[in-house]
Amino acid sequence: MKDQYLTIAGPSEGIYKEKGSKFLAFAYQARNEENIKQHLESLRKNYHDARHHCFAWRLGPELSRYRVSDDGEPSGSAGKPIYAQIKSRKLSDLLVVVVRYFGGTKLGVGGLINAYRSAASDALDRSSIIERRVYDRLKVEFEYERMNAVMKVIKDLQLEFEEQEFDLNCSLTLKSWKRQTELVFDSFSKIEACKISLIEE
Repeated sequence: MKDQYLTIAGPSEGIYKEKGSKFLAFAYQARNEENIKQHLESLRKNYHDARHHCFAWRLGPELSRYRVSDDGEPSGSAGKPIYAQIKSRKLSDLLVVVVRYFGGTKLGVGGLINAYRSAASDALDRSSIIERRVYDRLKVEFEYERMNAVMKVIKDLQLEFEEQEFDLNCSLTLKSWKRQTELVFDSFSKIEACKISLIEE
């Protein structure tokens, strides 16, 4: 399992023009398919008079979930060249849509491939690329008198709190960067009467 990957910091736009046709490109960060659906619906509404809304997306740190759409353009002439731009930059958790306004002159398959690739590339070139870490969620259960020892591990390893419950028996839900989860388990297991477990998503 990968513990980090690249995505874009926020929305960006690009454009490519050829023989009267305009190709407007939009890149969005997307966490899931519901996000993607919302962005596509919004673009179709805002650019309802455009001839095509072609797109490609990829999700997750494994870089294995993706989809491409030619939206009525010749097969392989739009979605694949858009996806190639995502792939070449090793990006994930994003959607790139290219909206085409037809200018009256056919570009041919080669011309379309170049146009969709260039528009997508322009949008991604204008975006800020950020690194995103992959986290595990952990549950730590311990007796109240072990609080100081537990808090020291949390501070030393810079773990993030998600939920906390303090009583005679305490319970914490923490976020740990996947790269250091083994160390986290090892550190908590050295504390007497402290139980740690991985929360399966």
